[in-house]
Amino acid sequence: MRALYIGRFQPYHLGHHAVLKEMASEADEVIICIGSAQRSHELDDPFTAGERYLMISKSLRDDGIFNFYIVPVLDVNRNAVWVSHVESLIPPVDVVFAHNPLIGRLFKEQGYKVRVPLLFNRKECSGSEIRRRILKNENWESLVPKAVVDVITEIDGITRMEDLARSDAE
Repeated sequence: MRALYIGRFQPYHLGHHAVLKEMASEADEVIICIGSAQRSHELDDPFTAGERYLMISKSLRDDGIFNFYIVPVLDVNRNAVWVSHVESLIPPVDVVFAHNPLIGRLFKEQGYKVRVPLLFNRKECSGSEIRRRILKNENWESLVPKAVVDVITEIDGITRMEDLARSDAE
C-alpha cells in the first residue's frame, strides 16, 4: 500500500511525526507532500520547502523510518484542479491521510479512500502554537522532534521569525 500525507509543516512537529510513524508502520511507502512549498519568510510560513524537507527527513530517519518520499507542492489556488495537480507530482496512492476537511473532501470527490488520523496533543502540537511560542520565547522545543530543533538552530530560524515579526515603524 502507498499512502499520502499532505501538510505545510510550519514547522514539522510531534503531531505530524506521530501520524507519519503510524503511516510508515502500515504502508509500504509514504508520500509526504509539503504544501504551499513556494511560501517562506512570512510569519505564518517562515520556513522554506527545503528547510521543511530537512525537518521531516531528518526526524523520520532519526526514528529509523526510511519508506518515505517527500514532494514539494506549489499552491494552484483552484480547488477544482488541486487534486489533479498533486497527482501530476506523485506516484499513484491507495489512501490519503487527511486532518484537513477540505483536503479530505477534494480527494474523496476524486474517488480516493481517505482516512482521518488520530490527533496527537493538538492543542499544543500545532504550527501556529509552536510559532507563537518561538516568538514569545516560551518552550517550543518539547513539541518538535530534536532534528527540527537542530534545523531551526542551523538556519537561525528564531532570528528570522523575530525579524519577520518586527515592523518598519520600530
